[in-house]
Amino acid sequence: MSHVLRIELRRSAAPGTALIVLVTGAALLYFASGSASGSEWAAGWMQLAMTQRLYLVLLWPLALAAGAWQGRREAQSNVGELFASTPRPRARRIVPTLGAMALAVIAGYLLMSVAGGVAIIGTAGYLPARILAVVAVGALALLAAVWLGLAAGRLVPHLMTAPALAVAGLGLLLGIPWATRPRGWLALVFSPIYEMNMPHDYATVPWRVSGSQAIWLAGLAVAAVLLFASGGWRSRVAALLPVGLGAALSIAVMPHQNRLVIDSVDPVAKALVCADDEPRICVSRVHAGLLPELVGPAREALTVLARLPGAPSRVHEDNTTYLPFAPAPRPADTVLLPVEVGAGGHLAERSAVLPETVTAAFVGAPGCDGGPDRAQARAAAYWLLGREPARGSRYEDPEAVDAAKALWARLRALPADRAAAQVAAVRKAALECAP
Repeated sequence: MSHVLRIELRRSAAPGTALIVLVTGAALLYFASGSASGSEWAAGWMQLAMTQRLYLVLLWPLALAAGAWQGRREAQSNVGELFASTPRPRARRIVPTLGAMALAVIAGYLLMSVAGGVAIIGTAGYLPARILAVVAVGALALLAAVWLGLAAGRLVPHLMTAPALAVAGLGLLLGIPWATRPRGWLALVFSPIYEMNMPHDYATVPWRVSGSQAIWLAGLAVAAVLLFASGGWRSRVAALLPVGLGAALSIAVMPHQNRLVIDSVDPVAKALVCADDEPRICVSRVHAGLLPELVGPAREALTVLARLPGAPSRVHEDNTTYLPFAPAPRPADTVLLPVEVGAGGHLAERSAVLPETVTAAFVGAPGCDGGPDRAQARAAAYWLLGREPARGSRYEDPEAVDAAKALWARLRALPADRAAAQVAAVRKAALECAP
């Protein structure tokens, strides 16, 4: 059996299938939707795994097509009658083909993970256990797809079966959310890509979600094997049994709650870890690899802020989440700094850490409508820094920067003691959420 499997791995569509999955997947990771900048998955391993699952929207139809192309091999070679005359049962003859194609898609998918992981291995230190389930479900989805393609290619050995199946698979994945509306949890059962788009830095996938999806995909894979091995209509009808059973069990396991993955937060990823010495600089665990880049500029910012009365003495990452809303604690002695991950898992704009940390000391809590606005905070921060406000990032509104420059110019025109008093008042208003 192992000898036959090795032959299948060399001479079937398996090598090409693995290469297609790897190349397409890696290209999607690095070039689709602007993700070459690292904004979608560079924060950590869970974000990479979820982004891979999102790109099954293309990989799944390709696996279907590859299986269908391989499945029509017997009909194309006109060896069906020859194989039927041999004493070896068909169920045993198909095992090497099933194994070769399964190994191909799984290997391609795992190598896609490696291709993405190379970019973040130096900074992504947090590896949650749930990532194993997320990756396993993605691999199982491709396995079920390629086996379904084998069955379809054998039953309908036409040249157009593979491309037609690819288009149908793409339409199915895109249509599941619409067909199951408003029960989003039901789409989560049947679609391996649903709610996997743009995962935030503390995102996770609950165990029950992965378990439910695995049950459904396993039922689909078993049905595909039965169809590929079928010798008559009875065995083909029997293939409906694992589909129905898998659907029923997966629906029972899946929590009936919409936006289940979108609203899930990993508390361990969100927990703070700190640099060893003082003043204390802390980031969330998922960003622990960024501490060496953050500590120097953050401590320099605390030195600048020391001119304020009741100056802050530590910097914590602002680990506020909005889905669901859970604001970070805001002690008076702590500056909360948003951390943005960029390409390769490094800080998006390291040069901006110093001014953004000083500015964060003058920003009120989320939902504080009475505190300083962004222009006031930037003007106060740059007065302490002793330079004109500059655009913090490419996403910042130029008009807001101009407003900050105007306020900064007014502060510069005042006597130093009056300007310092106004800057201190901005800091006090931010702490008290007062105008």
